[in-house]
Amino acid sequence: MIVKGISEGFHDASVALVEGDKVLWAKHAERLTRKKNDPINPDYLRNVDADISVFYEDIVLKNERRIANSQRPVSTKFRDYCDYHVKHHESHAAGAYYTSPFTEDAVVLVIDAIGEWNTCSIWQVKDKIFKKVYEKNYPYSIGLFYSAITKRIGLKPNEDEYITMGMAAYGEVCVDMTWCFNEWANWHKGFSLEDFKGCHPYDIAASAQAHAELEIERLVGLAANWGTNLCYAGGVALNCVANSKILHHYFKNVWIYPNPGDAGSSLGAALRYTKKHIKYSPYLGTDIQHHINPKIVVTQLLKNKVVGVANGKAEFGPRALGNRSLLGDVRYDIKRGVNRIKKRQQFRPFAPAILSEFAEEYFEGITNPYMQYVSKAKHDYSSVVHVDGTSRVQTVAPDCPSVLRQILEEYYERTGIPMLLNTSLNIKGQPIVDNWADAVEFEKKYGVPVF
Repeated sequence: MIVKGISEGFHDASVALVEGDKVLWAKHAERLTRKKNDPINPDYLRNVDADISVFYEDIVLKNERRIANSQRPVSTKFRDYCDYHVKHHESHAAGAYYTSPFTEDAVVLVIDAIGEWNTCSIWQVKDKIFKKVYEKNYPYSIGLFYSAITKRIGLKPNEDEYITMGMAAYGEVCVDMTWCFNEWANWHKGFSLEDFKGCHPYDIAASAQAHAELEIERLVGLAANWGTNLCYAGGVALNCVANSKILHHYFKNVWIYPNPGDAGSSLGAALRYTKKHIKYSPYLGTDIQHHINPKIVVTQLLKNKVVGVANGKAEFGPRALGNRSLLGDVRYDIKRGVNRIKKRQQFRPFAPAILSEFAEEYFEGITNPYMQYVSKAKHDYSSVVHVDGTSRVQTVAPDCPSVLRQILEEYYERTGIPMLLNTSLNIKGQPIVDNWADAVEFEKKYGVPVF
């Protein structure tokens, strides 16, 4: 039986197909339509053959909340072509649990902006049975708070929150924001100009990050009452700085769903229906089957310092993990040049991808294959180190199916350095490259060789 999970209608739409304990494919709408955060999937994805279709939230319940808060209701048409629906936070929780290594007992923490009513939920999974043991509801919301801060400092909410997190390293805490997490604080209304009068945007970002971390820690500590194996999902789980500081103080074993936002909920909804664990891989999207020679790629890297890679299956999630990546030679100070190519703010940091067996030699702290933590750098390759001395590290293991492993091995053999700069193959405000035609267009437009 083939089960189709659908997340669409609002932002960050996606579709996933699952058969038994295998994911056949999973795709972001924006990669196909070339419209950032596209809320509506193309018809051909919606109409993909499947035995069962599962929608990722309860639209009727969502509208009850919207009407109760004087917000315009949304169309219920999205459920018309679905056989079942799963509640929003349950989709998040299922995506985290069924992709995790914990096949028996676990506690699942979901923190996001808002689902139907839930903005935070804790689930105990015992003997494979889901039970919600705690919830916080709208208008309380860490996710909406962070989005309101993002808008207040002049960035795009529901898109640029990761930039706000990066800005925080440049600032100092300037104001007490503990009041922001009271039950009555409604961040759909945003902040006024008077709330941070005289504060630099960097300091606003630093204040927001510090106080968000305090509230996240409170919830993580609460979740520890119901288990020892943590699964974590929701948009707030993308805050890698908070993840590094908090999660492992309360849990020995932690799994962060690699696609924790709403796009990942298409797979979560499908898995909640099948109730089967899968062996997770992020490489689930469009397959570009071009032969690639790592020797040629590295030769170009050594000459040009920056090259693109569009090969194999596209990553399902917000991170480029080697199959849709811009790679750079870390021996050179190329941050400014790469930010120029990508049309990003010059303060923005870049991540290193490193052969996993060298991670402890070059970094101190938690590292993993999905760039979900920051670690202290033990080296001086400035292009992949943020202003606070940390890097968001991607480890690449010998069994990694991405061609990135072969490229790193070739680069190490020729330079003695086991890591490269890795960032997504796109420019700011545009989706990551999906197919070969996108890759060719990128190469022509920006003068970066793409393999």
